[in-house]
Formats: sequence, structure tokens, C-alpha cells
Amino acid sequence: MTVKSYEEINQKIKSGKAVILTAEEVAEMGRNASPREIAQKVDVVTTATFGAMCSSGAIINFGHATPPIRMEKIRINGVPCYEGLAAVDAYIGATASDPEKPEYGGAHVIQDLIEGKTLELEAWGKGTDCYPRKHIKTRISKDTVNEIFLFNPRNSYQNYNVAVNTTNRLIHTYMGTLLPGLRNATYSTSGELSPLLNDPELRTIGIGTRIFLGGTVGFVVWPGTQFNTSKPVNHFGIPVSNARTIAVIGNLKEMSAEFIQAAYFDKYGTSLFVGLGIPIPVLDEEIARFVSIRNDQIETSVLDYGTPGMPKLGQVTYAELRSGFIKLGADRIRTAPVASLSKARKIADILKKMIEAGNFVITQPVQMFPAQASLKSLTETEKEDKS
Repeated sequence: MTVKSYEEINQKIKSGKAVILTAEEVAEMGRNASPREIAQKVDVVTTATFGAMCSSGAIINFGHATPPIRMEKIRINGVPCYEGLAAVDAYIGATASDPEKPEYGGAHVIQDLIEGKTLELEAWGKGTDCYPRKHIKTRISKDTVNEIFLFNPRNSYQNYNVAVNTTNRLIHTYMGTLLPGLRNATYSTSGELSPLLNDPELRTIGIGTRIFLGGTVGFVVWPGTQFNTSKPVNHFGIPVSNARTIAVIGNLKEMSAEFIQAAYFDKYGTSLFVGLGIPIPVLDEEIARFVSIRNDQIETSVLDYGTPGMPKLGQVTYAELRSGFIKLGADRIRTAPVASLSKARKIADILKKMIEAGNFVITQPVQMFPAQASLKSLTETEKEDKS
């Protein structure tokens, strides 16, 4: 049985002898090669995704003014920032927006900052002995602030549902606009390229994993919010709906707007498209089997977004989704991605070249993620009967 260590793989990377393939290349290789042969021949597999990830944002330290202010209400280009961190620290979430200008939100502020634009900062405080100023209006850019780093609490979902609409009305969702009467279906994951589908049990992904994030090097820092290991899997061992997630961090000053892009979903709101790539070290034959998974072996659930509770209507493969149509009973439904496969392919290729050049080594996690985790639901407290 082939078993490799992180040290052995990184030594091969440093000496220029490592074999690096993208997940699509290994999926094709897996048609004719066994997991044992793949484990013997391949050292690292690069995975990637580029899709809307609403649970994203940036932490900014603006620096102190003279006289200083304790910022208790903050707006950047009119978009509200969370101010409850410290005097001049803020967190701007991707989905935050000015109600009077809903098409422009925190995601756009983040992209504008990456692009080097100058933005308007306005802040208010009550005034204290140590922070006497009560108002400031100024201009900022990524070059004027002290720190600005992307910190995304939930990215890179391990699989995601297909969205359809059985009702007779048009609906607007974070999965795009869904036509009535099952006239379209949208999906988001990059299938056989998707990072967490290539390591479904997260044997190589944990706290401290070095990743490609937004055009630069970032890190996995924690299990993402809504991390869930209890979802059912198919006979290949792949979850068939949204399961595990990761929290990630990286220096926004080094990022590229090619891989971090703002978006507005009609009548839903703003979101941030995040480009993310993760290298999977091929430590053994089990990992080799998972990284060679193909779109026709990865299934996901079709949910009715038009009905309360989003009931499951069926299950389809990514090969079917990529064909342009899926079948649900007698219905033939046109499909459309809300993520960019071409961008994901580009990220996987860039990461491959970075590793081949010796500019990106593989990190062993300092701590693995929970093997058992499930979600709780929010329940409404019963209203007090005052009669």
C-alpha cells in the first residue's frame, strides 16, 4: 500500500520532482488508472472553486485621527460596517448595503479597495475623555489603512443544492432568479474540481492549511459556520447536499479583483464571488480514490425553493447538470451555474504552477476538524399571552 508523508511530498516539491495535477486531470486519469497507481504517480492534486460566498467580509484598521475618535457608527461609501471591535477597527460584511442603494454593498467596497480605489469613510462617536472627537469624514484606500484582511466565516461549501421553483410565480433568491413551473434550475459547486468534494472527510484540510485565496496565499483558520458532517452520502462516500465548510483568512492588500468580485442578485442583495483553491496531498490510496472522483459520480439534491421548507424533489449528478438539462420525473429542466467553472479551472492551474515552481509548499493541519457535527435550527419563542 502506497503511503506518503507531508515531508516527503514537500521535499519532492523543493527538488522539482513532485507530480502535480489538477482535480480534472486526475479525474480523467482515474478512468484508466487504479487508486494505487494514482497514489504512486501523483503527489498533489489542485482543487478550486469560484462562486458567490455570502458569509465573507473584511476586517479593517483605519488608524487614529487627531484628535482621536471612538467609532460607534461607521459608513464606507454609505455601506454600514460593524463597529463593535475597538476604536478604529471595523468589519464590513459582503452582504451589508445602504437601504437607499441596495445594488452597492460591502462586497463592492471590498472589490473597490482591492482595485486601489479611494472611498469615503464617515464615522460618528459620542465623544469620551480619551476619544473626544464625535465625527470624521475622510477618504481611505488600501494604502492608507493599517491592516485590511479578508476573513470569511463560511466558504467553499462541500456540495450545494440545486435550486428549482415549482410555483406559478417568479422568485428571486441567492441562487439567482428561478422561473415558475420548473423552467430552470441553478447550481453552484464546481463539481469534480470542488475542494471539499476531493477530500470529503477532510483528512488533509484543517486549521493551518495553506490555500490560494483571492489571488494570494491564505489559510484555513477554523471549521466554517454551518459545518455539518451528518448529511447523507452516496455510495462513493460523497455528501449529496451542503455539508462541511471552512473559515478562511488572507491579506486583502495582496489580492486581485480577478478572483474577488462583487455581485448583486436581483431583489435579493449583494454577495461576494470568492476564488479559492486548495492543494490535496495524495498521502495514500484512499485519498487517491477521492481526488479521482468524476462529475458523473458526484450527486447533489434538487430542492424546491418556492415551497416553505424547500422539499427535496430528486437527486442528480454534476455530469447531468453540466449537460445543460436535468430530468425530474417527466420534466426536462434547463440548468445554469451561478459559479464560474472557467475561473475555477484557472485557479487550479495557477496553484499547480505555484507548487511546481516551488513557491507553494503543502502544510499539515495543526488541528483537524470535528468528525461529528450537526446543525441546530432557530426556533421562535412563543409570544406571551397577555389576555
